[in-house]
Amino acid sequence: MAAPDDPTDAPYAARIPADISRPDRLLGPFTARQTALLAAAAVVLYGGWWALRAFMAPLAYAALAVPLAGAVAALALGHRDGIGLDRFLLAGLFHARTPKRRVHAPDGVPPLPSIVPARWVKAASPPPAAMRMPYDGISPEGVLDLGSAGSAAMATCSPVNFELRSGTEQQGLTAAFARWLNSLTGPTQLLVRSHRIDLTPLADALHHGAAALPHPALEAAARAHADFLADLAASGNLLGRQILLVTREEAPTSSVMRNAGAGRVVQRLDEAARALAPAEIAVTPLDGPHSARLVHAACNPETPSPHIGGSEGDLA
Repeated sequence: MAAPDDPTDAPYAARIPADISRPDRLLGPFTARQTALLAAAAVVLYGGWWALRAFMAPLAYAALAVPLAGAVAALALGHRDGIGLDRFLLAGLFHARTPKRRVHAPDGVPPLPSIVPARWVKAASPPPAAMRMPYDGISPEGVLDLGSAGSAAMATCSPVNFELRSGTEQQGLTAAFARWLNSLTGPTQLLVRSHRIDLTPLADALHHGAAALPHPALEAAARAHADFLADLAASGNLLGRQILLVTREEAPTSSVMRNAGAGRVVQRLDEAARALAPAEIAVTPLDGPHSARLVHAACNPETPSPHIGGSEGDLA
């Protein structure tokens, strides 16, 4: 065991560039998007002054133009969580125009029957809209077709007990994880998903298999553990934690490149599995059926999933 004052046992920090996906600067500190917004605002304000100069004093026009210029500058230069305020405004407008009630209706939402009185139809709330999933299908290899957004693939990641490691071991794990982050060549997401777990099937399996154990003490222990799991299941508040790795490739311009993009996301999962192995993280890519079940569970988060595999210690 290392001495308390051993320098190798000190916490280790890995430097990861925070601006790895920041847009390139086009004009001084401004990106192409910011330059376009500011230039368009300048042209509009100058055109307004050119058209109104014969009817409005310069100070009056300046008092009118300064608030508009400040608002445009705030939208063009402001940021929140790394996203420009103009994008936040567009997202807010899109959210306001998006129906809030959606149902699964592949053939469209049918209208109310004709026997319903017209006054009831007017008094009723707007009908729900058909829900459209953001993906167009899943291949047998587990590649999600996101349409205009490209393609994506998912994998599960095993957890790592970091706090119980020594400082030297923590340095090795952090350095391996940092090397993988610095090697990324495309959009990647780490998602920690919580879901409800139903332990009733596991408790029933223990009860049914206890009689086949070779010793009465083992049978009693199995039945006691099954009763313990049944009591946990009765609480109805068991959550499991799942770590997912999602890789995505942008939409290609041709159908030939679309197949290449689908193969690229699978290749990036394999690269992540090899790169994260020194960090003691096991990356398991999901095939088509497993990816479909995961998407279905994400759309129905309140549905308990049976506890298959792992141990009760995986519960959180």
